[in-house]
Amino acid sequence: MSNDGIALGSILAHHARRSPSRTALVLGNVAVGYDELDARSNRRARMMAAQGVGHGDFVTVALPNGLEFYETSFAIWKLGAIPNIVSAKLARPEMDAILDIVRPRLFVGPSPRFDVPTLLAVPAALDQYSAEPLPEAVSPHWKAMTSGGSTGRPKVIVDAMPARWNPEQGFLCQHPGDVILNPGPLYHNAPFHCIHMGLFVGATIVEMGRFDALRALELIDAHRVNWVTMVPTMMHRIWRLGPEVLSRFTLPSLRMMLHMAAPCPAWLKEAWIGWLGSERVWEYYGTTEATGSTMISGTDWLAHRGSVGRVRDGYAVRVLNGDGQQCPVGEVGEIYFRPQGGAGSTYHYLGSTPKRVGEWETPGDLGCLDAEGYLYLSDRRNDLIISGGANIYPAEVEAAIDEHPDVRTSAVIGLPDEEWGARVHAIVQPIEGAVLGQAEFAAFLAERLTGYKLPKSIEFTGESLRDEAGKVRRVALRDARLGG
Repeated sequence: MSNDGIALGSILAHHARRSPSRTALVLGNVAVGYDELDARSNRRARMMAAQGVGHGDFVTVALPNGLEFYETSFAIWKLGAIPNIVSAKLARPEMDAILDIVRPRLFVGPSPRFDVPTLLAVPAALDQYSAEPLPEAVSPHWKAMTSGGSTGRPKVIVDAMPARWNPEQGFLCQHPGDVILNPGPLYHNAPFHCIHMGLFVGATIVEMGRFDALRALELIDAHRVNWVTMVPTMMHRIWRLGPEVLSRFTLPSLRMMLHMAAPCPAWLKEAWIGWLGSERVWEYYGTTEATGSTMISGTDWLAHRGSVGRVRDGYAVRVLNGDGQQCPVGEVGEIYFRPQGGAGSTYHYLGSTPKRVGEWETPGDLGCLDAEGYLYLSDRRNDLIISGGANIYPAEVEAAIDEHPDVRTSAVIGLPDEEWGARVHAIVQPIEGAVLGQAEFAAFLAERLTGYKLPKSIEFTGESLRDEAGKVRRVALRDARLGG
């Protein structure tokens, strides 16, 4: 990413001057122009300044998707401060742990639910504050996203990029002036990053608030959306609408559906390619730490089925074994990236330490490279199940389970087993109203998985297994079943 360009605190005004009538946000039946969003952000910035927020300060934001969220993120940049984004639904212990790590100047949320005297919730009234422009300031870090991590311990990823952007430089094939749908929660990195990048290039953001499969298609059609990013859980829910519903939507305006943030089962990817065409279905794989990423078109994917693409310009990738040696082509090992600027050039952690081998750093994922440099993912190292000496990747088993027409989603974990060391346990959430039988379901899986990969126990549940961004926390599910 380029560090040149316009300060993010001034970028709304830039677009408002160039296109006075341009819509920045569509929220339900309300359209908010770039000029209005800029003015409201100016008021909110002055409100935060009155609470003591200044250059280089962290501001922890715990707001749901909506106008107030966007006003707040731009207000923080206008003061040269750093937005630390968290879920408004976090349990108190996790929120307290994050606040202890970040020590923000201000906590912005619906109410001061947490007993932290130095943190204040911002009041709702804005009218007493001026909407006039503020002196230009540039945050030293444009975002500080929060991750629970595979261990469940929170960490904060402070992006090294200062808060500047070239408004002509589209991110991940976004074009200036696009119409972009946001179906995801802004407290996750992918939606926050992609949707704000859209605003940086003058796009119109159609904000869903909360994902609904049919409504997503209706909004793409109604607003002539050009670009959308989804997670496989969303793709799965849309596909489950069935051919009768899907046949009503050709989505002619949609140039790119980019999926990311979780592994996509091959059958689901193939189904979407068959529906929208290979030139419109893309995949991105990368890290919040911006240490490396890959990207692949649907057309390339058909020629390299299962791949997440080749490493993007500015990064290098390699796969290493347990001894830190490079794996030969086709051999599964741990994936390591190196950014052009070297280790530590793209971020730093609060509350954690990176896992590096020299200049190379791993996100903790396992995979392999083919002879042409295409990367294939297996799973996360922490989620790997070793049963009877065999490596079993939960994502592969989940992909087979989710292929069943009556399954909403699933999570596969390893549980202790005296004989095998660990046994594969499948937690399955059926679609509403569906009744799945153990024997029938086991037979379905037996047609799709090698014997040693088959779940030795299957649990059906009404519990929601994935969050709004399609993430599953296997550590928490495992602990709950072990009574930990």
